[in-house]
Amino acid sequence: MTNLDKLMVVMEAAFDPHWREAWTRRQVDDSLALSSGFMMLIDEDGREPAPESGAAGFILARKVLDEVELLLIGVLPEMRGRGLGRILLNSFTEYSRSVGAAQVFLEMRANNPAESFYRSAGFAPIGRRNDYYRTLDGTHIDAVTFAKIL
Repeated sequence: MTNLDKLMVVMEAAFDPHWREAWTRRQVDDSLALSSGFMMLIDEDGREPAPESGAAGFILARKVLDEVELLLIGVLPEMRGRGLGRILLNSFTEYSRSVGAAQVFLEMRANNPAESFYRSAGFAPIGRRNDYYRTLDGTHIDAVTFAKIL
């Protein structure tokens, strides 16, 4: 199983189709084909998965100049509540700092319950795009951009 396969298993399980947040394999592959794109995977113990093992969580991100953007973070539903998301976010922040990023960004839908998670990690809202996202039933939801100074 490739790392992309591992990521996609988590992707398919972690995101409710109603919110239309999951990416297709092609979208993920295309983002990783760019020199700026990267992924991080962890297993159920919060470590890099062994080659023969699956993943419990992932981060998909990209670095542009001195900024890094967290594109997606996902943890298998049955593995939530174990601190894996925090491990991923901390690893993401440490990596971003190590490659010279001055700040990191993320964007999410306005009603995302993960907002408190990001705020507790030092992210603060810096912008809003009205009616940016559209759910499966056609409802429009604002996007909120968050940043964290490193």
